[in-house]
Amino acid sequence: MKKIIVTGGAGFIGSHVVRRFVSNYPAYEIVNLDKLTYAGNLANLRDIEDKPNYRFVKGDITDARFINDLFAKERPDAVIHLAAESHVDRSISNPIEFVLTNVVGTVNLLNAVRGCWQGAYGKHRFYHVSTDEVYGALGDTGMFTEETKYDPHSPYSASKASSDHFVRAYHDTYGIDTVISNCSNNYGSHHFPEKLIPLAINNIKNNRPVPVYGKGENVRDWLWVEDHARAIDVIFHQAASGTTYNIGGHNEWKNIDLIRLLCRIMDRKLGRTEGESAKLITFVKDRAGHDLRYAIDAGKLKHDLGWEPSLQFEEGLEKTVDWYLANEEWLQDVTSGHYQQYYAEQYTQR
Repeated sequence: MKKIIVTGGAGFIGSHVVRRFVSNYPAYEIVNLDKLTYAGNLANLRDIEDKPNYRFVKGDITDARFINDLFAKERPDAVIHLAAESHVDRSISNPIEFVLTNVVGTVNLLNAVRGCWQGAYGKHRFYHVSTDEVYGALGDTGMFTEETKYDPHSPYSASKASSDHFVRAYHDTYGIDTVISNCSNNYGSHHFPEKLIPLAINNIKNNRPVPVYGKGENVRDWLWVEDHARAIDVIFHQAASGTTYNIGGHNEWKNIDLIRLLCRIMDRKLGRTEGESAKLITFVKDRAGHDLRYAIDAGKLKHDLGWEPSLQFEEGLEKTVDWYLANEEWLQDVTSGHYQQYYAEQYTQR
């Protein structure tokens, strides 16, 4: 049996990756390592929590002693590393937290696998999941490729860029089998409602203002989270050691156009008069260092490994809205903070 430690597996993207691997690979043992910060929620995985090939371990990747002890005990065959602080606004107000988790935490994991896999690096794999924000900003044209020069503009993107460099350095210096993927904005079910789409859905549903930075002209490429999990699956199993792949949805949208589309969908789903939800749009002061446009060229991934997105944005957004409207209890638990109290009582760091 292949044992894989998935870090951050209780988070938004991580929970979809864990679910996919647990469900699709019954011969794998999946160990979900998560600190259960505000963004980690084991309710995301209730449908697979009793599967025989799944286990949860509460732990902090910034605690080097804990990580070394865990790896010495578990002896994993591979790591899929998703644990990260990821909200740009939070990184602006508290950069050091992002340095500790995203940089120091990643190096702690690399040191742990270096010791655990000594002499057999070619039989194991360290997969580091990163972001397109490491590339900086684009103008009106062009797309990020795997050869684009790094140019991070926020503390968050700088911390992720640093962690990418450490992963490559451990591959080049020690010979560890590593792969990296840099992905565009994700959307879908189980997304913590501080991010644009779930925040807007929740606010529209409750007739609260929907904040949009600046004039809403910032452009992002959007990828359905289940397509991202599928891409991670493909890259993990098929990519050559030391390679990097960009993952994107080929769905560029201005923030304001996205929100207006979401308002129309919500009006229809909630039985409101068309245009009613759009009245909730509220323009707010732009974020410091707000990159104008991101766009991913995922052509290498399609050419090399045959992956491409399965959903266009409009279809995926409909599915996303339907999920949030059908899972009101989940949303209430998250927005109230009740889920944190519940899981704090159930788990302590192993």
